[in-house]
Amino acid sequence: MTTNTFDLQPTLIGELLELRPLRPDDFDALFAAAGDPLIWEQHPESDRYKREIFQKYFDGAIESKGAFAIIERTSGRIIGSSRYCHLNPAESEVEIGWTFLERSFWGGRYNRELKKLMLDHAFRFVDRVVFVVGENNLRSQKALEKIGARFLKKSDALEPDGSARLVFAIEKRDYIASVL
Repeated sequence: MTTNTFDLQPTLIGELLELRPLRPDDFDALFAAAGDPLIWEQHPESDRYKREIFQKYFDGAIESKGAFAIIERTSGRIIGSSRYCHLNPAESEVEIGWTFLERSFWGGRYNRELKKLMLDHAFRFVDRVVFVVGENNLRSQKALEKIGARFLKKSDALEPDGSARLVFAIEKRDYIASVL
């Protein structure tokens, strides 16, 4: 692992998106992006579109000190969020998770660029990136497979709805050899 300190909230800029640290004053804009119940229909916390439930998600994001506001560069609007979490220097590993995008940005280019920006940054510091997904969240599982993540294991921990958590991973050596 690189000896540099992993910056969990850099500003990352791509062609379509800008990721910047999530701030407390982003709540209203992010809640507006999260207000579509269909975003959460396969998620273990399927009522996250409700303000009081989303408030807990948002508070956790701020407390994590690894969360991003995802901004669509053309409009300047916040269209979602993601975060780095569970940095484990001993294992040279970090998790990317808690990700969502407005539905109009689903389907490839935006999620691919989001993950590429985050993976490029992460692999400057760690050798493995993991993703934890609910077993019933087939949409997220397929999106992870599209970017080259492989199923690693079934976690012992359960989701809030009682379903299993599946762990996917991308190894630095495999990522460098592939193109997102």
